[in-house]
Amino acid sequence: MNKDVMNGLLGNLNEVSIDQLAKEFGEYLMENESITIGYKLVRDVFIFTDKHLLFFDKQGATGTKMRVKSINLESVISVTAETAGFGMDDSEISITYITTLNLRANNISTESIKLEFPKKYSIQPLYKTLQQLAYDNFVSINKL
Repeated sequence: MNKDVMNGLLGNLNEVSIDQLAKEFGEYLMENESITIGYKLVRDVFIFTDKHLLFFDKQGATGTKMRVKSINLESVISVTAETAGFGMDDSEISITYITTLNLRANNISTESIKLEFPKKYSIQPLYKTLQQLAYDNFVSINKL
């Protein structure tokens, strides 16, 4: 069985080329927005751009119906990572973001999304990038 298919069946994201992502999902990008990196899980896709985190959830038997979720980079406030252990463990990154329209509101709402990666995929560079983003957002939101 193909390694990418096997990882997909196990719930793992696999990195996809920027050219392939731009060809398939470029129409969802804003003007002057560019893809930094992207991952695919069987039919679902996660794309990191210079402005957003985009999640494409293909639905139905044919995958023609699709839900697109966009998270503004400025709303990312926390990131956690769990590296793979011995055995069947996979690596995970959880991203917490503000869903309240005003990031500086007194009562903010947050949501989290979890991404799973194959055991052998190094999540540290992506974690480092997301952690820097979360830290910069923390400083900006709190005017530190």
